[in-house]
Amino acid sequence: MVFKSRMKWVGLVGLVLSAISLFVHFLLARFTDGGISEYQSTITIFSRRSIGEDFSKTSRLYKRLWGPVRRLESLHPDANPRRYYADPTSHTNGFIFVRIQGGFHEIRNSISDVVVVARFLNATLVIPELQSTTSSKGISSQFKSFAYLYNEDQFMAALAKDVIVVKTLPKHLKGERRKKNIPVFKVPFAASPYYYQHRVLPILKRHLVVELVISEGGCLQAILPPDLEEYQRLRCRVAFHALQFRQEVQEIATKILNRLRAPGLPFIAFDPGMTRDALAYFGCAELFQDVHTELIQHKRAWMIKRGIIKEKLSVNSANRRLNGSCPLMPEEVGILLRAYGYSWDTIIYISGGEVFGGQRTLIPLRGMFENVVDRTSLSTPWELSRIYGWEANLVDSYQKTPPSIEEEMKIEAWKTAGPRPRPLPPPPARPKSYNIEGWWGWVAESDNEPESTVIELRTNAHKLLWEAIDYVICVEADVFVPGFDHDGKGHPNFASLVMGHRLYQSAASKTYRPDRREVVKLLEEVREHLYHANHTWLTSARKHLRKTLVDGLLEASRASKSKSFISHPVPECSCLRHDAAVKTTTQASSPTTTSQVLAALGVVHRCPVWMDNESTLHSRDKENEEDFDEDDSISSGLFFDQDSGDHEGGGAGELNNKEEAHLEDQEEEGGER
Repeated sequence: MVFKSRMKWVGLVGLVLSAISLFVHFLLARFTDGGISEYQSTITIFSRRSIGEDFSKTSRLYKRLWGPVRRLESLHPDANPRRYYADPTSHTNGFIFVRIQGGFHEIRNSISDVVVVARFLNATLVIPELQSTTSSKGISSQFKSFAYLYNEDQFMAALAKDVIVVKTLPKHLKGERRKKNIPVFKVPFAASPYYYQHRVLPILKRHLVVELVISEGGCLQAILPPDLEEYQRLRCRVAFHALQFRQEVQEIATKILNRLRAPGLPFIAFDPGMTRDALAYFGCAELFQDVHTELIQHKRAWMIKRGIIKEKLSVNSANRRLNGSCPLMPEEVGILLRAYGYSWDTIIYISGGEVFGGQRTLIPLRGMFENVVDRTSLSTPWELSRIYGWEANLVDSYQKTPPSIEEEMKIEAWKTAGPRPRPLPPPPARPKSYNIEGWWGWVAESDNEPESTVIELRTNAHKLLWEAIDYVICVEADVFVPGFDHDGKGHPNFASLVMGHRLYQSAASKTYRPDRREVVKLLEEVREHLYHANHTWLTSARKHLRKTLVDGLLEASRASKSKSFISHPVPECSCLRHDAAVKTTTQASSPTTTSQVLAALGVVHRCPVWMDNESTLHSRDKENEEDFDEDDSISSGLFFDQDSGDHEGGGAGELNNKEEAHLEDQEEEGGER
């Protein structure tokens, strides 16, 4: 009896342990999403070049491809106040509550503007509410609204000497807002200071609170009068210092950045800028085929109906492309980069929340460069899912709601009806459904797009986090190339904000701003033999890209800055470092001198003394640099020379060395303009 009793207890303990083991395994399977086991197979392993001495960091080829832009090396960030600037007082005119609608770049622009508006009106700013993450179901319950994307505590601490920022409204004002008793302003895009001073401020003083609704990506004009220049520097402090992503997002961005730099090679960040809205707004539907053209035209018709576009539905996309109004395709960017001298194994990071047309538009670029990667190939699903926070399980979005009793009776009557013609008519009130994988099914059947599912709303919120990761990587990239610099409303887009941040943080880092009209002309010249360009064409392509490093910046000061200040924060947020190295470099530079470039940008403010005492970026070898002419031995067949050998064998290394020797033509600033 004792023996049987012990066996029962052993069996019971075994069952309990088995149940606990199953439960633990279930939790691991549920929350890790297979990320740990797939880690090694998910992370991209780069194809490696055979690096020789001729591609060292001191070689002229390396400096031409990756080195800093000499004419901008004396330009440094300086967003500190330069005049009398009082700390915010505790006696403010009231509270400003802000609701911001839009995507990543619109949110970032709007936050910079509302802080300036709060300072201008001497108001207390409530941390803005981001509608993209709070107006839909299924979004993280752990991170909400502003905290879904940015670090609230860092934001408040960084602006402590500029504006008073609070997390929520006082209780009595919360109640008034719930009852919709507080005044609401739907602020127009790029409103003037006069608008806030004469329309918003009187209402603010009377009610002690106002609500601003911002949907266009900016609520204050980009270029302010000279007497308000300190507000421009406040914008820089907000955009480039106060707006830090929350810790989880910053950590995964840093991980991906470290994996990009692990091979010890520099990398290029490329933002295609090909969103459906932008293609529809500028009339670029015919750059695509099949259903993608229909989708773009459907969106364009929607924009025309709502007055966003004041043009006809059908336009000549070929002419728009020749005028530079359409994005550069990834294939065209790849050809330019190969023509400039970047080899087949250059690491190219693709950024952006959407590449319209899918992965097939990137096939030509992947054919020219083997190491084309994005955030998904440099991270695991488990790592990405961690940044979303806890999200409730969603009911299958394809599951139909049960029909009502009346509908069931109609269907039953249809089934039991007497003789009828063949084929049978459809049952009454047949619901239309569209496969989410083929979401274009509604284009030919409906003038309106179907309502977004809960999963789609959740994905839109996730896109904010994806673009935050891409933003960090693009700002830190060795080279940045934009495919397009406008969004679906004609305003500066994600790439424009990246270029503005790079200009502020490290102006001398290589940022190409290709003139799309000139690029299309260059490509049309060799359309018949695009991948076997001759020496003359290669020279023209290189000169154009080299020219855009500085001339594209000057053009941006005219085109982009008028719509978004933080896309071109010069000269208000920059200063000139004056030291011997700068003078030496200026004297040795090409006909368009450093002083002329900086004068064209309007930079006259000298950097503080403490900046001059820091170590400079200039090296002694630049003092002895000499201009040299292009190598006439450059051959055609530039893009596919490497295909004749094994990339990983000795043949590839030999071909790369020959290619680099051929392409060692001109230093970016030393060549002919």
